Amino acid sequence: MKLPKDYLLSDLLNHNVKANINLAFGIGENVWMHPPVHRILGWFSRPSNLNLKRNVWRLNQITQIVDNDVYVKGEPAISDLVTLNRFPNLLFANLVSSKGAKIGVIADFVFEFKTGNIKYYLISRSNPKIPGSSRWRLNINHIVDQQPGLVFCSKETLDQLVLIRSSLKNQVFENGKKFFNKFDNIKNVAANKFEDWLEEEDRYYSNKEFSNEDLLEFDNSNNLQKDRDKNFNSDNINLRSSNSKKEDDPWI
Repeated sequence: MKLPKDYLLSDLLNHNVKANINLAFGIGENVWMHPPVHRILGWFSRPSNLNLKRNVWRLNQITQIVDNDVYVKGEPAISDLVTLNRFPNLLFANLVSSKGAKIGVIADFVFEFKTGNIKYYLISRSNPKIPGSSRWRLNINHIVDQQPGLVFCSKETLDQLVLIRSSLKNQVFENGKKFFNKFDNIKNVAANKFEDWLEEEDRYYSNKEFSNEDLLEFDNSNNLQKDRDKNFNSDNINLRSSNSKKEDDPWI
């Protein structure tokens, strides 16, 4: 059976290690890796809960993966947990930002089966053992330094990393954030339309006031003309009245 090109470490550790159908070596417990070059060399399994010995396997001993079982060839190297814990390991190491603050924990990583090279790490915000928690992708080129239990990256926050898997809590938060962003956009559009409407109203009333002033000036000019005509007519009447009086006077 052909092995997959890329594989998740947690999936490998969740499989039972078997040499054949009848010979089992227990479930995977932890990884055996070389942190300076970001490469996985193998992993070790625990035969039973009461057994203090650990079976150490190389990655190239895997022959096939069927369902929940990993089939291996050859014999394992026998060691103990105290010795294996002395080996450097970046799993569950704290991730430190460029500002010196802890922003997460290395919870998992994806590696190539053929070479063992780690492609990228998966970061958890808090306890990686909490089921369904979010995972962010940390590329190898984002790592600037590493020490036992510490990994230093060039990012300031987890938000600058790519979100691979979102938890229910994070999904609710993101959906709420999108809702409020949409609400803000609708509010801004409505405010802009309202401002445009007010500007149109201002232009309308300014034109209307200008028209009223013109009408008032026109009325004043008409009234003035009427007064002039009235005065002119009254003068004519007075003139005709005086002439008629002169004609009626016998002494003239």
